[in-house]
Amino acid sequence: MKTADIRAKYLEFFKKQGHHIIPSAPLVPENDPTTLFTGSGMQPLVPYLLGQKHPLGDRLADSQKSFRSGDIEDVGDNRHTTFFEMLGNWSLGSYFKAEQLPWLFSFLTDEVGIDPKRLYVTAFIGDEANSIPKDTEAAEIWKKLFASKNIPAETADIGSEEEGYAKGMKENERIFFYDAKKNWWSRSGTPDKMPAGEPGGPDSEVFYCFEEIEHDKKFGEFCHPNCDCGRFLEIGNSVFMEYKRAENGFEKLPQRNVDFGGGLERIAAVSENNSDVFKIDIFKGTIETLEKFSGKSYADTQYTAAFRVVADHLRSSIFLIGDGVLPSNTERGYFVRRLLRRAVRYWDKLGITESGLSTLVDPILEFYGEAYPETIDKRQQIKEEIEKEESKFRRTLKDGLRQFEKVANANISGTDAFNLLQSYGFPLELTEELAKERGISVDVESFKEEFKKHQDLSRAGSEKKFKGGLGDTSEATVKLHTAHHLLLKALQTVLGEHVHQRGSNITPERLRIDFMNPEKVTLEKLAEAERIVNEKIAENLPVIRSEMPREEAEKLHAEHEFGAKYPDVVSVYSVGPKGATKEDPKFAESYSIEFCGGPHVEHTGVLGHFKIQKEEAVSAGVRRIKAVLE
Repeated sequence: MKTADIRAKYLEFFKKQGHHIIPSAPLVPENDPTTLFTGSGMQPLVPYLLGQKHPLGDRLADSQKSFRSGDIEDVGDNRHTTFFEMLGNWSLGSYFKAEQLPWLFSFLTDEVGIDPKRLYVTAFIGDEANSIPKDTEAAEIWKKLFASKNIPAETADIGSEEEGYAKGMKENERIFFYDAKKNWWSRSGTPDKMPAGEPGGPDSEVFYCFEEIEHDKKFGEFCHPNCDCGRFLEIGNSVFMEYKRAENGFEKLPQRNVDFGGGLERIAAVSENNSDVFKIDIFKGTIETLEKFSGKSYADTQYTAAFRVVADHLRSSIFLIGDGVLPSNTERGYFVRRLLRRAVRYWDKLGITESGLSTLVDPILEFYGEAYPETIDKRQQIKEEIEKEESKFRRTLKDGLRQFEKVANANISGTDAFNLLQSYGFPLELTEELAKERGISVDVESFKEEFKKHQDLSRAGSEKKFKGGLGDTSEATVKLHTAHHLLLKALQTVLGEHVHQRGSNITPERLRIDFMNPEKVTLEKLAEAERIVNEKIAENLPVIRSEMPREEAEKLHAEHEFGAKYPDVVSVYSVGPKGATKEDPKFAESYSIEFCGGPHVEHTGVLGHFKIQKEEAVSAGVRRIKAVLE
C-alpha cells in the first residue's frame, strides 16, 4: 500500500467516526515560544486539551508534518528520520479508551492489513507515589481485541526498560506494563518532572514485531517490546490525557482527552513487513536518483547510511524552507544549514561529482503534491535556497580545511571543533574523520558543552523574538500593539467569546492577529469591529500596567495564551475606564485586560485612525486580520 493511500485511509476512517479533518499546522509554531519546531501532532492542540473549546468540535484528526532536530545524529539507521508525518486523532472530552483502542486496532489490522499476530502493546504500570493507578482498563480492552482475532494475550509486569532486558518475554505474553519513563506522556516527561498546570496521562503504545530479526544481546540479555535491537518497532501511541499537575500531586482535567499519534512512514513500512523505512515508496525516487548519480548501490552496507542521511536531510530541508525557514547561523535557520551541510558531506561520501542537492527536490516532492500543495508551489524557491547553501558551503570548505590544519597540531579542543562548525560549517563527524586520519582526537564532550551554550542562547533569542509578537519597540510598533489589544476585545464583542488569539506579529507598518473563528468574518462584522476600535481611541482611555499574582489575574478573566506557562507574578495591561489610574485601575470596569509584558502607549487618544486592511484564512478554524493606523 502506498504511503499516500495509508494517509487517505486513516483520515477517511476517522472521518467516519465523526472526526473533523484539520490541516497540518506549519513546522514553525506560530504562537509557542517554548519550542523552535512543531515536533508532534498534539503540539498545536494543547489549548484545547486543557479545556478551551475548538470551533470545529470535540473530535479531530489530521496528518501533521513534524520535525525533530534532536534526531539528526540518529539518522543513518533503518528507522530514524528528522522529518515525518504523524497521523493523529483527538477526543476533546468526547470518547476515551473504550472507543479509541478498538478503532486503532481496526484501522491497523482491517484497513491497512497488518497481521495482528505481529502486534504487541504496552500500558502504564501505575505510580503509587502520585496515587495514579495501574491502567488495567486498557489492558482488558486489548485482551478482548486480540481474542477477537483468536490470539492469546497474557499480561506481564515489566517495570523499567532495564527490567525488561532481565525478564524478557514468555509465550503468549502480548500486553506489557511499563513505568512512567515508557508509558506516561507529557511535554515535560515523567510525572515528577511536570510543572504545575501541565497536562499528561498514561499511554498505550503499539509495537510491530519483525520476527525474522534475531535479538542482539549487546542491548540486553533478553528481548522485549522496548528493546533497541530492531526486532520491535513502535508504530503508534494513544495518550489518555486526564491529569493535570497540581502544586501537590495531581488533579483530574475538566475533560478526559485522547491524543493519538502514529508515524505514517513506520506504518507504511510495517504494512509491507519491512524493517527499513527508507525502502517505502516516498524514498524510492530519491534513493534511485542517488544510485544513478553515484554508481553505488543502496544495498551495499558501506554506503547505506550515506544514502539515508542525504534522503532524510533533503526532505527535512525542503519542508522547512517551504515553511519559511532559511539557512542561517541562528535559531531555526541553524538546523536547516546543519541538515544541508551534512547532506553535502554524505553526498561527497557517495562519490557524486556532478549535479547538486537541488536535483533531489523533484523526486522528493513527487509524493506530496496532493497532501501539501503549498510546498509544491514553492518548489523553485526551495531549489534556489538549497543551491545557494550548497555553493556557500563548498566555498567555506576550502577555508575550513585551512583552519583545521592550523588547530590539528595536537588533539583538537571542543572550542576549536565548535568554531569549525560555527564559522566554517564543519559537522563534528567531519572534524572527527579528519582528526582520525592524523592520529589525533577531538574533545567531543567539550564540543557538546559549547554546542549546548549555543542552543541555549538561540532559544533565549527565540523567546525574546516571539514574546508578544513585537518586531521592535519603536513608537509606531508600540501604538499598533495597543491597537492590537483593542482589536482583540472588539472581535470578541462582535463575534463571540470563542475568539482567542492564536498568533500575532507587529511591525512599525502594520499589526497582524490570528484568532479562532470557524468561518470567514463578514464585511459588516469587520466594519463593526473597526468602528469599536476607533470609538475606544476617541475616548482617549488610559492604558495601565499592573503587576499581580497570576491567580488574581485569572480571576479578573484577563486574556492570556492558553497552555502558556506564566510566572507566579504577572504583568497585566488594562485599557479604560476613564479616570482609572495605576493606583486605582478599576479592573472591573476596564474595556480590555490582558496578560502582557508591554510596551504600550499611556492613552488610546494618540493612536490615530484604525483601519482593517485584510481578513483571510490561516487554517481550519483560524482567521487572520492585518490592520494599520493612519
